[in-house]
Amino acid sequence: MTVPRQHSILLGGVGGDCHSVGLTILRHSLMTSGYNVHYLGIQNNVRDFLQLCRLFNVVMISSMDGHSRYYLSEFPYLVKEQGEDKPLWYLGGNLSIGDNIPAIEPFLEMGFHRVFVKFADIETVLSFLRRDLEGVTAKPGGLALQAPPAAPADFTALTAALEDVRLSQDQFERTRKSVLEQWKTGRDATDLADNARFLAKQPSFPKMQGLSNHGKIPMLMHPRAGVATPDGQIRLFQTLNPAGARVLSYQVDSLTRLSDFGRAEQAMKDAETSKTPLLNGFPLINHGVPVLRRIISSFPVPLQTRHSAYRPELLAEISYAGGVTAFEGGSICYNIPYYKDYPLTESIPRWQYVDQLSGRYFDKFGIVIDREFFGVLTATLVPPSLAIASDLLESMLAVQQGVKSISLGYAEQGNRVQDVAAIRTMRRMAVDLMQNLGYKDVQINTVFHQYMAAFPNNRKLAEDLVYNSAISAGLAGATRVMVKTPAEAFGIPTVEDNAKALKLVRAGIMAAEMESVDEALVEAECEIIRRETQAILDSVILSGAGGVARGIVAGFEKGYIDIPFSPSIHNKGAVMTARDLDGAVRFLSFGNLQLDSELRDFHRYKMDERRRAEGIQRESQGYQLIEKDVMQVARGEYSGWPLSQGRTVELPPDYAA
Repeated sequence: MTVPRQHSILLGGVGGDCHSVGLTILRHSLMTSGYNVHYLGIQNNVRDFLQLCRLFNVVMISSMDGHSRYYLSEFPYLVKEQGEDKPLWYLGGNLSIGDNIPAIEPFLEMGFHRVFVKFADIETVLSFLRRDLEGVTAKPGGLALQAPPAAPADFTALTAALEDVRLSQDQFERTRKSVLEQWKTGRDATDLADNARFLAKQPSFPKMQGLSNHGKIPMLMHPRAGVATPDGQIRLFQTLNPAGARVLSYQVDSLTRLSDFGRAEQAMKDAETSKTPLLNGFPLINHGVPVLRRIISSFPVPLQTRHSAYRPELLAEISYAGGVTAFEGGSICYNIPYYKDYPLTESIPRWQYVDQLSGRYFDKFGIVIDREFFGVLTATLVPPSLAIASDLLESMLAVQQGVKSISLGYAEQGNRVQDVAAIRTMRRMAVDLMQNLGYKDVQINTVFHQYMAAFPNNRKLAEDLVYNSAISAGLAGATRVMVKTPAEAFGIPTVEDNAKALKLVRAGIMAAEMESVDEALVEAECEIIRRETQAILDSVILSGAGGVARGIVAGFEKGYIDIPFSPSIHNKGAVMTARDLDGAVRFLSFGNLQLDSELRDFHRYKMDERRRAEGIQRESQGYQLIEKDVMQVARGEYSGWPLSQGRTVELPPDYAA
């Protein structure tokens, strides 16, 4: 019997944007609806689609950062060359800069058959597909591109250069020389002893976190802050510190993240000429050591560098030489959620260098530098166990290189019991792990990121979210809270927005003293999170024959650790997640995570319960749950924050929006 061929779809994103949540949901829904989907992932150019398009019935392109006309400028000319047998072309996403809905006619005139502006729900897309493909002969699609099965990965060869030991002095110095030569400002960071003399006189980020850990000061509030000019950065700090931010950071611009220092330099010159900001953050490497020293000397406050850079080594060198005592990022958290094709065998050595540099400041000069790990990951429906496992793996790599202060990040998901349990479990497991490995002098800090996904575009709901999120952070007992602003849904927050948010968060932390959480439920959730996290850690370490670095590479290859909604081709992408009836994030599909049968049964029960409540009959319709959960907060379709409460604590009467 001949099986009918399925209609085929080529799916992917164009441009530099790293967001892939919508594409992941769409891919899942198309496949479960019976379509033959070939997925190109993100960060493609239009020619990547045109090279393959003849094999497919439909080509779907997503463009998320507002630069669609730029990315698609060649499309009208190239598509005309396709002849009669060309596919249907669909385009969707944030097609232009700003909040206004762009006209679709220019894109239709380019040659697109369907254009979806901003958000289109999955059922609408599927309905158009059924209508457009009725009576159309199916094309082979990805079946024509299939190569013979690849041989199993030789992890011994793949990870031969990865070691869980420090570089020798000679190796480190050779590597350091090449790092400092990446850009002309690197030479000012050459003298470690001179750097240390300056650094020792600056306010210490680890010491400030230690005061918070021991209850000597309130929980630290940390706003995100980055503008292009030194004077602008100083003014920003001068506003945020009196508003309650005892620690601050440089938020680095996009060009610096990509090591495009030449374009960053040109953008700085053009901005000075035009008097118009052209960078979306602080070009730290271009400004260099003297500028950083001037800033911290003008306004002494503990500073961190936050970035998501592909190549972090020079950024760390200049940061430390300039007075920065904390540095965020790691080989997993600043790779898998951000980049399409960044091998872990490349990112791990880069971050081992950063960690060894951090450790050397302690070994040689007694200066502790904090290393923070971005457990937020993709910020979308990330189960606590995956966030904590990622944090702990990166922590192990860091302390092996001599790091003495680690900060483990977690992004609030919206169920207060689960969020409180996550922070508490993360600290307990980190303490136990460091003790068991013999690193008893490592300071452990926890970071609570207020809800990181799309915010509601109702200002009252957004204010309630930020305030009640701060209550959750207070109940969890985190060292530090990364502050979000109620303005998130309306544009890039101003310095005034950040100052108001600090006031709101401070009120929430204080209100936590009058609130409570069901401790029995928290402890039960702690045990679930602990067992899941331990299972993931054990499987990853075993896959590397006991080596952490090798285990991370092998673990991702085998799917023993698998981050939902990641754009990376080095991540299996088989794990899918959704909320249970109480808003807690659970596993909808496990991929190849090595969880025991009892844990799997628990998650299946929670998801079955949710499906029944939603009237969804088939497991294959799970994408409907995911879509609803991803959009729920942004649409304001919830009764209160946190989701588990169904009750929002009212804002304090003296808070003025």
